[in-house]
Amino acid sequence: MEAMGSDTLEDLPPSAKLVYKVLEYDGPKTQKGIVEESMLSARTVRYALDRLKDRDAVREDIYFADARQSLYKLTCPDCEPEAKNENEATP
Repeated sequence: MEAMGSDTLEDLPPSAKLVYKVLEYDGPKTQKGIVEESMLSARTVRYALDRLKDRDAVREDIYFADARQSLYKLTCPDCEPEAKNENEATP
């Protein structure tokens, strides 16, 4: 959460922080994937995603495998799991 700034996410509800962490650790997911991973209700995940989108912490993209769903990603490029692994491997 430090990448977005402590003031940006600090005053968000716990559900939004959990959704942020799920996306931070697992990378882009659909709403259904976030519900399964976080064990929050679909309504709570929708609310959390709305709060994160209001703060520009999450971006909503088209999910090409199923156009009825959206794919949610963190807007911070350093927050993607692949970027973290590359940084850790570099001495």
